[in-house]
Amino acid sequence: MWDMMRPAFAVVVVITAAVVPGTKSPLLVTADMVKGMSPGSVIVDLASERGGNCELTQPGEKIVAHGVTIIGWYNLASTVPYHASQMYARNVSAFLLHIVKEGKLRLDPADEIIKDTLLTTGGEIVNQRLREFYKLPPLVTASQENK
Repeated sequence: MWDMMRPAFAVVVVITAAVVPGTKSPLLVTADMVKGMSPGSVIVDLASERGGNCELTQPGEKIVAHGVTIIGWYNLASTVPYHASQMYARNVSAFLLHIVKEGKLRLDPADEIIKDTLLTTGGEIVNQRLREFYKLPPLVTASQENK
């Protein structure tokens, strides 16, 4: 196993996630391997609840050993939806702030963001991708009508 892990010394981040239900997690990263890693490296041990894949993991804690940060927080994966929800809320907020100015909805078809996200207006499907999906002819813009 030592030869298999030797490339880990050249990287800065190691993420382990080997879990066997009902048993202790297999040991993948020994203390000697951690000693050989560059200072400032990080190990994220997603198997910490079952003992961890790193010999030095302290379940539920973040520690520094031999200059390497080892994160053994419990159920770290469950925190992702929270951050994803925060990011989604920030994006929706930015979008709404973009299309609402001085308390009024601004649907300027010349604005690229509005043009690409507006689906319908005045009872007509105006989004080009949606029109293609429904096999509708392309919209004729005012500039095209004047030609």
